[in-house]
Amino acid sequence: MSQSAQTNSLVKRLFGGSGVGTTVLILLVFYVLLLVVFSFLSPFFMTVRNMTSISSNIALIGLMAAAGTPLIIAGGLDLSVAAVAGLTGVIIALLHAAGIPIWFAVLAAIAVAVVVGIVNGILATYLRLNPLIVTLATMSIVTGVSLILTGGLSKPLLVDGFNWVGQGRIAGIPVPALLMLTVYIGLWLMMQKTHFGRYAFAVGGNPDASRLIGLPVDRTQITLYVMSAVSGALAGTVLAAMLGAAAPNAAGPHLLTVIAAIILGGTSLQGGRGSVWGTLVAVLILGTLNNGLTLMNVTSFWQDVTRGVVLILAVGFDGLRQRMA
Repeated sequence: MSQSAQTNSLVKRLFGGSGVGTTVLILLVFYVLLLVVFSFLSPFFMTVRNMTSISSNIALIGLMAAAGTPLIIAGGLDLSVAAVAGLTGVIIALLHAAGIPIWFAVLAAIAVAVVVGIVNGILATYLRLNPLIVTLATMSIVTGVSLILTGGLSKPLLVDGFNWVGQGRIAGIPVPALLMLTVYIGLWLMMQKTHFGRYAFAVGGNPDASRLIGLPVDRTQITLYVMSAVSGALAGTVLAAMLGAAAPNAAGPHLLTVIAAIILGGTSLQGGRGSVWGTLVAVLILGTLNNGLTLMNVTSFWQDVTRGVVLILAVGFDGLRQRMA
């Protein structure tokens, strides 16, 4: 086998296809260039403290984008993930304040997220409703419930052991970053090494043909909606532990970044194509870009503009990939 063929084979095994793998490799090169540029622009950028800060801060976006990637690969979409993250923190804080042990409160919050995922899945699959509208509606409902429960105010959540999940370190690496990496490794193994992962690609590529050959199309998509909601719950748990408080709207502003990361990472909005590693590299790019702009004293208003532009470019890039394919 030639060197080129061996390289293509390795890329395909790691990233789920040579086309997606090429996208991931391009993103990695761009990320390295981004690191070099910001290193020259700010003397505070390439420091251990700042790199640690970046890895901790991107964990929230990375966790919300994680399970959203296989969901979009399978032809779904979840806009309620950030709202679920906010509700998770609220439920944990309220239950703990009522005397429930903190980890039982966390499990209860995750159970609520599972219910939200099941509702999204049933509405989008069995009832054949547009997933964009369905999850936009559940986003509004879940956000409203969070605000009703808290009166729009943050709830303190300072608990020994729990806050370590958001603020602690292992061998100098932030716990949120390690948790995020663990989730991505698990999802990669699922998508590349299991029948369920292959079902997700098949369902997203051609749901009608998948039904004809007997694949569990609806069950696959509902399961992925549940996984997306649980991913949001994990992000909400980390966020609450990181802040030491439950803020109902704290995760909401990150939704556009989450969607942009998934698309920029090579996952097609049309389904059937994507990579969790592409999403992770895109999360790194967007988190590093945000950090670098902050160090350069660029206002948050311009950072909002940047996120919008990146989302447009990501969608345009996805359309270009589809036409080339």
